Amino acid sequence: MPDMPNLLMIEDDARLAQMVGEYLQKSGFGITHAADGRAGLALLDPPPATGLPDLVILDLMLPDMDGLEVCRRLRALPHEASRVPVLMLTAKGDPLDRVIGLELGADDYLPKPFEPRELLARIRAVLRRRGESAPAANRVMRFGSLEIDRDARTVALAGRPCELTSYQFDLLAALAERAGRVLTRDQIMEAVRGRELEAFDRSIDVHMGRIRAAIEDDAKNPRRILTVRGVGYVFAKQQD
Repeated sequence: MPDMPNLLMIEDDARLAQMVGEYLQKSGFGITHAADGRAGLALLDPPPATGLPDLVILDLMLPDMDGLEVCRRLRALPHEASRVPVLMLTAKGDPLDRVIGLELGADDYLPKPFEPRELLARIRAVLRRRGESAPAANRVMRFGSLEIDRDARTVALAGRPCELTSYQFDLLAALAERAGRVLTRDQIMEAVRGRELEAFDRSIDVHMGRIRAAIEDDAKNPRRILTVRGVGYVFAKQQD
């Protein structure tokens, strides 16, 4: 992770954006502000010459399109911007909005109103997960036609790239490193670290569904990530 990580905040509340921006700058971050979804996407596609942000802070309620649509478009981009971590801000209390955001590829969420310190903690947690390196022995893990490269943070199935968010990659790697072991949801979150704050209970299940869609031949009948009813998940040792 660079000495000064750069953040892109897509937020239509100018006062909030200024307050948060000043706080994050004092905490060692560079920050760029976009007032709506289209302006934010324009800073990501095409990737700017100055480099992509290390993380996008994305408000759910925007004047031109909602944050869910921005997240969907971001994850569909045909270049490296599609893998930039997203932390979604939402003023809504409906858990369904959080589920949908996670399903569309957000790495984390934070309900409004929030304390700037909590936002900072979550940003650091997402960036820490993204920047963690694997032990030398586990840099590349192969399970049949599935290849997980911890250094490049890429996943390929039969040579075809699998699109995962930063957090989803960490979840998959944590399971794969413990292949054959049944892990509870709490153990999985502990394994990826950065989840000291209370996690949304269904978030693991939502992310597992997205991972399965990317790496399984049939996500409805998975062979790689198996559910152990009443306990959690296990990554199958024997595949293909």
